[in-house]
Amino acid sequence: MAFELDDPDAQLPFTARLAREQAWSHVFAGRVITEYKRFVVLAMLAGHPVTPSEEVDQAWHLHLVYTRSYWHGLCRDVLGRDLHHGPTAGGSNENTKYNDWYEKTLESYLRIFEQAAPSDIWPPPKLRFADAGAGRWVNTAKFWLVSKPGFMKYFSGKP
Repeated sequence: MAFELDDPDAQLPFTARLAREQAWSHVFAGRVITEYKRFVVLAMLAGHPVTPSEEVDQAWHLHLVYTRSYWHGLCRDVLGRDLHHGPTAGGSNENTKYNDWYEKTLESYLRIFEQAAPSDIWPPPKLRFADAGAGRWVNTAKFWLVSKPGFMKYFSGKP
């Protein structure tokens, strides 16, 4: 847990970059980073394959871009072994597998940390995979993002 992701000399530290890229508050990004670190602990101690929440997965993806920090600082120096990211190959068998792994991850979270995972970062499996695969990288300098419920109210005639 003491592994530091923020470079004190960086003008845009990891937490700030994660917050910016995900449109999260700095506080929420910090909480997600704590949960990402807990996920890494689970990957080492759970005794079964683990699956992150969507938010934790975003932190993991970003950390993978910081190759020296990830491969040398975390994997080599802290864990003493590699921790590979294995995305889904798609299909119903993969969906079932990752759903099962996620359920087991939440169970192991409770067992190892002796508390339930925070539901705003680790939602129940049904919610975790409800819109899996729908996310996209979007350049907000070129495109507006409007939530469907917010946008659709203008066409429904309801406030």
